[in-house]
Amino acid sequence: MTGDQPAGEDALKSDAGLAARLARSLAGVAALPTSLRAVLDYYATTGNLALDVVRIQRRVDAYVDGVIADAFVDVERSIAEEAGVGPADVSFAYDTKLTMPAELTLGHVYQRARTSGTSGTSSTSGTSSTSGTSSTSGTSSTSESTVIDRAEDVTELVVVALLDGDMRDAINDAEYDDFLVQGADGVDRARAAELAQEALRAQVDELFERFPDAVRDAYREAVDRSEAHQDRDPYFRDLMADAQAGDPDAVEAIRDEYKYGSFDAPDHDAEPRIRPEELFVDAELTFPYLKTQYGRVGVIYDGMIEMYRAAGIEIEDTFKRSIVFTIIGAQIWLDDIDDYDADLAETQLTPVTAEYLLADSDREAYRNVVDATNDYLEAAERYAAATDSPLAGIGTNYVFHSGTPSVLPGHE
Repeated sequence: MTGDQPAGEDALKSDAGLAARLARSLAGVAALPTSLRAVLDYYATTGNLALDVVRIQRRVDAYVDGVIADAFVDVERSIAEEAGVGPADVSFAYDTKLTMPAELTLGHVYQRARTSGTSGTSSTSGTSSTSGTSSTSGTSSTSESTVIDRAEDVTELVVVALLDGDMRDAINDAEYDDFLVQGADGVDRARAAELAQEALRAQVDELFERFPDAVRDAYREAVDRSEAHQDRDPYFRDLMADAQAGDPDAVEAIRDEYKYGSFDAPDHDAEPRIRPEELFVDAELTFPYLKTQYGRVGVIYDGMIEMYRAAGIEIEDTFKRSIVFTIIGAQIWLDDIDDYDADLAETQLTPVTAEYLLADSDREAYRNVVDATNDYLEAAERYAAATDSPLAGIGTNYVFHSGTPSVLPGHE
């Protein structure tokens, strides 16, 4: 050993630093699988290779894939009946990223039950608090398997409810590109979507019967808040059209209301489970597009976490924040960027189309989109670390490495 070489602890730090730099470099290689890049990026940031996460993710994937397959049995049966063929002749497939937050939540429960040896449930089903802990003292004596069974049951409900809601949105927007029906000649895509939604809706109603009323209440509150935001869509479309026509007042309204809108003061006469004005803290409340994107997508997953809590599964607020920030970041970084041209043509206001109206140049608009996404995904990663949830942290990195910002004007 020469005097120029680090020794002992210094050598370990040097090796760790080299490994982190190598992992970061490999994470930037687009030719590698996105899932591997996400793991490498997470390791470069945290030093945790999180090998057990791979096993947990496989378990989650197997469970959720089974839930979706089971849910589509009734869908295929309904479409087959309409087409006058046997159920085995019809195939229904649906490409959606909607279930990712539910998968991360179930994986978080799996990991926590495995590593802590505690139940992760409240001792009184249906209780929750704003801090995400049980309102009763101590931990439940519920066995680990019972906790996991309960979490899987809630996940089944959540996944089917998410599919039902997204199918309803597809019908409202007449957008059917995300699902494929085979073997049902004579049933057009619009009718197939209607039949699918009816079948999924019936399943959701049946699944709710297994849970306390508080679970349905949390779901209904999230849906109501989401629909209230959707009701403003025509107004925002008009603002965008006016801004495109050169109306400076419309541009200012987009900036003030869409980009930097603030949450209303809480109604103290009501006792909602969903309280965004309390969920977000400090500088987070100044994130661009927080209010509108929370209403657009974040509130659904805020409500999802409240459904787990109402069923007796303890979920920390730090984990909830990670999920909400991840889904908002994903909406901008994946869907809104990919749909930029179509949204522009259809006068659909999103954070991406908004930036190209508000910024002075395409390059500035591009940078603002990237910066806004980084705000959300970096916050999500911090909260995942605070919750000791490698799966959520890797999920955030997966979103980042799945994006294609190069399609936007102003990209260099």
